[in-house]
Amino acid sequence: MSAPPKFSDQLATFCDVGRQIAKTAEADSLLFLLEAPLDWVRLRQATEGLNVLLAADRAADLVGAADAGFSVIQLVTGDSPVYEQLTRALLESVADDLLNPAACVVAMYSGFEAGVIDSLSVIRLDEHLGRLTAQDLRQLETRVPLDTLKTAVDLAVAIGREGREGKPVGTLFVVGDHRMVLKHCHPLGFDPVKGYGTHERQLNDSKVREAIKEIAQLDGAFVVASDGTVVAACQHVSAPAADITLSKGLGARHWAAASISRATQAIAISVSESNGTVRLFQNGEVMLRIEPFRRAMKWRDFEYDPSAGGQD
Repeated sequence: MSAPPKFSDQLATFCDVGRQIAKTAEADSLLFLLEAPLDWVRLRQATEGLNVLLAADRAADLVGAADAGFSVIQLVTGDSPVYEQLTRALLESVADDLLNPAACVVAMYSGFEAGVIDSLSVIRLDEHLGRLTAQDLRQLETRVPLDTLKTAVDLAVAIGREGREGKPVGTLFVVGDHRMVLKHCHPLGFDPVKGYGTHERQLNDSKVREAIKEIAQLDGAFVVASDGTVVAACQHVSAPAADITLSKGLGARHWAAASISRATQAIAISVSESNGTVRLFQNGEVMLRIEPFRRAMKWRDFEYDPSAGGQD
């Protein structure tokens, strides 16, 4: 029989400190990044009255937590650094409406000794968490080179976050397998990138990205080759949508993204005009969802001095 989950004196102290810091920093929630299950009853007692989120890579580390009244986040981050794990946990929490995009969170995690919560940070979600890690994108198992996909995603997030001239902008990028993609497209009229040389249509060029932001205000999708060349713009995407199921509220742009990703080996990246949310589609399904937070997330370590009454 396995040993019962533990709740150490050190963890009890961290919970007490976290409670005081949450009050001082006006934090919305406590976030625990777990590497092992805990005594949920004692954790509930130690954090009574606070919104507590529990995140872990393994489902076994969260068994029983939801029944004890905690919000749980299942991560798939493997051996990635703590920063990436926290980023993913916060992103999932906002996507699942467990946290407000403007929330302040006190995070507790194992920063030095594996399996032991020994570090604490105050995190203000004042910036977007939509900066995906390389590992997030590799999980798509796509034929699109990582650099091209990352550039396209970052551009989509910027469009979703900034809009243009104070107005929200929705658009669609279809990245990779461009020859097959073009068989399912036709221009809606004027194609702004037609006639330019290949070197003038590279997404890794900041001037091109700024131009794309302007063009994104027009109807239609961008078709991007695997090497980052913008092949076409203002394209109407028409591909079979059979056997595709999407959540309620997703409109024509998302259906086009799902259908073209099912009909080809491309990755479709949609930007919602209503809220700026970015979704990545592969094989007809949403693989990642990114929220367009408005300013850059600020991280700062919190040094607790009991003699100072917990002030930072």
